[in-house]
Amino acid sequence: MSNPYDPQRDPNQPEPIDDLILRDDEMEHDDAASGSRTASSVRDIASRIPESLSAIGRDISRTIERAISAKDDYVVAVKVSPDAQEKLEQLVQAGVFRSRAEAAAYLIDEGIKTQSALFDRVQQKLSEIERLRAELRGMVGEGKPGV
Repeated sequence: MSNPYDPQRDPNQPEPIDDLILRDDEMEHDDAASGSRTASSVRDIASRIPESLSAIGRDISRTIERAISAKDDYVVAVKVSPDAQEKLEQLVQAGVFRSRAEAAAYLIDEGIKTQSALFDRVQQKLSEIERLRAELRGMVGEGKPGV
């Protein structure tokens, strides 16, 4: 919306209409219809204020709730296929989860549980790698003077 006091505003362009502002010419010719229209607009806006405040309160409450519940969680950005995205969305639409992130976290945890044998083997290999690194550091350390 343009500012009527803006020097770059085209003076030939009509001023934007705002239902809450009465221009001088409207005030001079104010009749019952325009006064009624203005009062109706103000009442309509005023009646929406409690609903808007309530919605803002709910949004803030949900945000705080999520932040508190996520304090021990880690956020990871992942790319998923369109099919996976659709499945996550279905879980949310069905009301199983509150968000796609929550659905994805659940499915990742379940996948890790299902592949526990793989992760056991990976942990064994990581332990072996660390043992070999320590052995190599020890060999290099033996050849250093003053060690």
